[in-house]
Amino acid sequence: IVTGTLYNTEHDPAPSRVTDAVDVARYARGRDYHIALAERLEALVDWMRAQADSPFEAAIFVDKHHVQERSWAAAAGLGWIGKNGCVIHPELGSWLLLAGVAVSLDLAPDPPQLDQCGSCTLCLDACPTGALVEPKVLDATRCLAYHTIELDGPIPEPYRESVGRHWFGCDICQDVCPWNLAPPLSTDPAWTSEGRHGARASDLWLKPDHELHAVIDGSAMVRTGLARLRRTLALIIGNSGDASLATVLDRPGRGVKNAAPSADAPVVRDAVAWAQERLRGRDERE
Repeated sequence: IVTGTLYNTEHDPAPSRVTDAVDVARYARGRDYHIALAERLEALVDWMRAQADSPFEAAIFVDKHHVQERSWAAAAGLGWIGKNGCVIHPELGSWLLLAGVAVSLDLAPDPPQLDQCGSCTLCLDACPTGALVEPKVLDATRCLAYHTIELDGPIPEPYRESVGRHWFGCDICQDVCPWNLAPPLSTDPAWTSEGRHGARASDLWLKPDHELHAVIDGSAMVRTGLARLRRTLALIIGNSGDASLATVLDRPGRGVKNAAPSADAPVVRDAVAWAQERLRGRDERE
């Protein structure tokens, strides 16, 4: 059984007038979907057991590394796999969190959906790093979502400018998809923004570690860790073009000693050096 949960709340672009406003992928703006969906699937299994005539085995899966959710979702008829690699539902678009239940029940399958991407290549054309090397083929080593979430070390220099203000994840290939032009909106409070998206990178950088953790607490962002998040904040500040922010990078945790130990990580110091050189070079040119 494969489920698709709509997580698209009202589109809220990061303020364009704020040069260091951060962009957080829509799925991470609310509650951690791993936990929220697991609770709902457990409730579904409990309901199924109450309805079933005989016992059955069941195991839930939410973003498990050994389950290719999108392949099963396509086979289950939830949609087709688009050229951006996301499952696209003809009515809901691609803003879907995929999960499900493996069961020993003999269930009748639903028919698959037809691929309706046609000749469109907007997602491939819009990717700022060329990560979509061909339809349905993603080179993770170029992907901003991989760089800002999964990559443990420094973000390679050729991609640092492309990070722009993406703090966590990237929605570009979904934003440009015609199937997402007017998708329905979710009113589910689980996916409501908690103030992470659109915050200023400089304000986040100045927070002590315990305050920065409070910003991401309860969301999928906690899995990335503070050092990686600070690394990306430094790059966003460097990309802001605001030379006055160069000195902010010298004061993580508002400059209080030992308030922001995550800023001492080598990967963060490397990003700070890059950002300050970029901003001070701009200041000298101006």
